[in-house]
Amino acid sequence: MTYQLKAIGKVKNDENSTFIQLEPEYIPGLQALEGFSHINVLWWFSDCDNDADRNELQTEQPYKGAPEVMGVFATRSPARPNPIALTASEIINIDFTNGMIRVTFIDANDNTPVLDIKPYTPSFDKVETPGVPAWCSEWPKSTEASGYFDWGQVFKF
Repeated sequence: MTYQLKAIGKVKNDENSTFIQLEPEYIPGLQALEGFSHINVLWWFSDCDNDADRNELQTEQPYKGAPEVMGVFATRSPARPNPIALTASEIINIDFTNGMIRVTFIDANDNTPVLDIKPYTPSFDKVETPGVPAWCSEWPKSTEASGYFDWGQVFKF
């Protein structure tokens, strides 16, 4: 089966900020987004969209203390069958006229295609007591704490 996706915008990173710039035809989709503090952004790992990365199903220990071999579905690796990524981002402000959502952070490169945006709602997106394997149990418990965490002590690249 073949599926067709169309980017609704792009991630833009400059020296001052990070924002999502929507294509003009999608700007009406921002209506009533004000009041939400966070959004879930679905984006395309465009820098890893190649045959080699799409065929990688296992990887050697990407995190210190993790199993020696991990399936890509147990990682957040960009190398995967469909290079789709998800980031929960805090909204700083929304420019409804120009279709720009300024966010505090998104782990995507400049000009990365954005596939969809959904409001973060605790009733659907928050898990009160998530379980994780022992090897990553000391990782931060929130996106806010992740910003202050030394990820260099975790990643092996």
